[in-house]
Amino acid sequence: MRRPRALVLPDLPESALARLGEVADVAEAPPRPSVGFTDEQLADLVIETGANVLITDGDQVRTSVLALHIDIVASLGVPTGVDLRLAAERGVTVLHARDRDPDAVAELTLALLFAVSRNIVTADREVRRGRANRGRVPPAQRHRGRRLTGRTLGIVGLGRVGRAMRWRCQGLGMRVVTCDPYVPEATHTLPALLAEADVVSLHVPLTQDTRGFFGYSEFGAMRQGAIYLNTSRGALHDLTALVDALRQGQVGGAGLDHFEGEWLDPAHPLTRLPNVVLTPRLGEATGESLEELAETLVEDIARLLRGEPPAHAYAPVRPVAGSAS
Repeated sequence: MRRPRALVLPDLPESALARLGEVADVAEAPPRPSVGFTDEQLADLVIETGANVLITDGDQVRTSVLALHIDIVASLGVPTGVDLRLAAERGVTVLHARDRDPDAVAELTLALLFAVSRNIVTADREVRRGRANRGRVPPAQRHRGRRLTGRTLGIVGLGRVGRAMRWRCQGLGMRVVTCDPYVPEATHTLPALLAEADVVSLHVPLTQDTRGFFGYSEFGAMRQGAIYLNTSRGALHDLTALVDALRQGQVGGAGLDHFEGEWLDPAHPLTRLPNVVLTPRLGEATGESLEELAETLVEDIARLLRGEPPAHAYAPVRPVAGSAS
């Protein structure tokens, strides 16, 4: 019986690659484009390598790839490039690397909060350019920020990341209020939270119902000058509404880690606002997160190849022809 052959597109830790090598032959992939392989490029690679197992992270797995003999697609990140409906129709099992790392995401959210509230990025740029002490207004006055102790943090979405944020911010001396219609312990409705919070931190999954749910009404209901944080998904808010709220001073600052398509046009008005800090999907960008995610993903591949149910799958699971021995 043919031994499974795995095509690994993202960089994986050596420990995960070694474990994968125990259950499948590992095919070498060419240097990966920064935005990942297109569907057509990846189909050519699958044909060239004879792979029936794919490990991806942002690559396009659509009609061309799924028309081939693929048994498993394992996505290291959120499978935005994978056509889940078509995969299910073709009987291809789509694995994911478990839920997000709540501690890593919460830590980045806190980093954005500190950066925005204390004007760290703009101050850093001035120091690097030798301009910190130029002009009549001293740096301590020009970059005067806001102390977080005693402020109210509003967490929208009390899942694993929201809970990780809650205890961290309580430790900073912040008052924390929460909103989540699916969690009984949440303290506030959304309107009540927006009316009280000095900082609003969004930790909501992207679904058909939540897409664009933060718009003009929500930003307008926030306290004047409140800080807005989103380390969940860019599609959760109306970006035009956010820019308008920032320009008008309704929102005092923002920290964002995600954008639709995970790309922001450098000419976008958001990039010219000094009270905004932007990061390119760094929530889980830690060595510890990668090791844990990769090992979880490879172990699920091994389970599936042994004929056992995987722990994290999107599409229906089917037996895979081959041997994990």
